[in-house]
Amino acid sequence: MIPKVIKSDDDYKAALKRIDEIFDAEADSPEEEELELLVTLVEVYEDEHYPIDMPSPIEAIKFCMEQQGLTRKDLEPFIGSRARVSEVLNGKRPLSLKMIRALHKGLGLPADVLLQEEGASIPEEDTRIEWSKFPITEMYKRGWFEGFEGSLNDAKEQAEELIKGLLEPAHSVSLLTAHCRQHVRSGSKSDQYSLLAWLARVVSLTAKKKLPDYEGVAEDTDFLNNLLRLSYFDNGPALAKEYLEKHGVHLVVEKHLPRTFLDGVSMMLPGGNPLIALTCRYDRVDNFWFTLLHELAHIALHLRKDSEDCFVDDLSVENEDVREIKADKWAENTLIPPRLWQHYAGGNLREKAVVLEIAKKLGIHPAIVAGRIRKELDDYTLFSQLTGTKQVRKLFFSSN
Repeated sequence: MIPKVIKSDDDYKAALKRIDEIFDAEADSPEEEELELLVTLVEVYEDEHYPIDMPSPIEAIKFCMEQQGLTRKDLEPFIGSRARVSEVLNGKRPLSLKMIRALHKGLGLPADVLLQEEGASIPEEDTRIEWSKFPITEMYKRGWFEGFEGSLNDAKEQAEELIKGLLEPAHSVSLLTAHCRQHVRSGSKSDQYSLLAWLARVVSLTAKKKLPDYEGVAEDTDFLNNLLRLSYFDNGPALAKEYLEKHGVHLVVEKHLPRTFLDGVSMMLPGGNPLIALTCRYDRVDNFWFTLLHELAHIALHLRKDSEDCFVDDLSVENEDVREIKADKWAENTLIPPRLWQHYAGGNLREKAVVLEIAKKLGIHPAIVAGRIRKELDDYTLFSQLTGTKQVRKLFFSSN
């Protein structure tokens, strides 16, 4: 037989038959050279058409136990308690990254087998982050770990993997940890892990929606006037979301996490689209529109397409940062033009008729005017029936 490239099963069978015939060929004979060449050709064909399946992580662990004479108790330093070792070996609990690192380092099990990926390497542990400090319970209850079907205890065990799964669509851990360090108006009150989790959640939600390019409309008077006129409608906040997204601005509404004291966030995403994320922490129409305009102010005044800054705002906190002061003033003046406000400021602002008259002239929701007067007079007992209480969350959340 003349050795040739094996292209079919018939060629393969013929090569195997010939290998059997010359298997005991003498050294340095032509048959030995033919044998070596045929074996090589057969291996190439088998690698392509009959690949050997990679053993499962559990099979690899059990083989290692057999080879090294290990008992289940010997696995406890790498996997955990006796019950956890039993669950893993019986296929009832997946290996966590922590377990994988320990098994790889302690028993020398190959990374590609443990991760079930050819040529894979074990991810280095990020010592900047303590995964157990994330609000796993709340994130689990809210269904933020998409596709995960385990219990809450399973989620806590796999915290690193699950949170990385949330962070990766959010353009990497490093980007968001950097965001958490910048321009946090809420001061030191906010829990940084809860804040990071919330930021990752809202950024990841933008990956599901492709928007047109952002053309700097936050600085355009016509754009802002058209946006504010939407406030007149009962579903104005929902219309605002649609309007902004048609102009390249992501608007995400997501309830705040405990210990975040958060009203809104603004940032530029890597693709060049701005993101405004609101919590509706105070379920009032006036609060929605002021917070929205405050975040739009940051986009208009302080953020550019390549900016890596992030403004994280608790608007109940007084702040001396000049950017926050400017954003507050920009929002106030955009909602109610200074000249019109001055016209009414010298009169009796406590009259309901004044609120309705200003709102009618501007074509905006009376709640916006009522909210401005309440703040100016520092009297939050005024116009409580006009501020649109409990009229916003229901537009975005199935349950208040």
